[in-house]
Amino acid sequence: MTYSIQQYVIDFTEESLRQVAAGIADLTEEEMHFRLHPTSNTIAWDAWHIFRTVDNLVHFVFERDQPVWLQQGLDVKWNLPRVGQGTSMPPEEAWALRFPSGDQLAQYGLDAWQAVKPRIAAMDDDYLQVVHHVYPWGDRTRLFILGKIVSHSAKHLGYIAGALGVLGKQGPSF
Repeated sequence: MTYSIQQYVIDFTEESLRQVAAGIADLTEEEMHFRLHPTSNTIAWDAWHIFRTVDNLVHFVFERDQPVWLQQGLDVKWNLPRVGQGTSMPPEEAWALRFPSGDQLAQYGLDAWQAVKPRIAAMDDDYLQVVHHVYPWGDRTRLFILGKIVSHSAKHLGYIAGALGVLGKQGPSF
């Protein structure tokens, strides 16, 4: 059996996003805003950042299509940034953001995943070699960007798992 790069990205991105969604789904708004350390972001910020990054990169950066975030009007509904997804956001600004309860944010993450999954599956080798300029990585191929989606999501999933553990909650299982 040949394991394609597309299937790799699908499997590992799906695992990360589903684990984040499962980890936050039962959290209250107060728990969503827990910070593991004074220099850490909130659980909600890390989850939002993962979901928004995947949604934005695949929809807008690759295709110039409207992300699920905007299709659902969540920027307005939740009074959160319309375009930004947290990259290079000043800490004080990130800490001040207020997010909905875990079930609502988790649903956005699952909706975004359902929208990007078939797009990733349809990507062929030529498509993956197209270069985009993405801050902060610079000029990179779509293949590189998809790899960063996997590694970047895993990093923020770890932050969420640590915070959930301190709260005495069952964190995502790897």
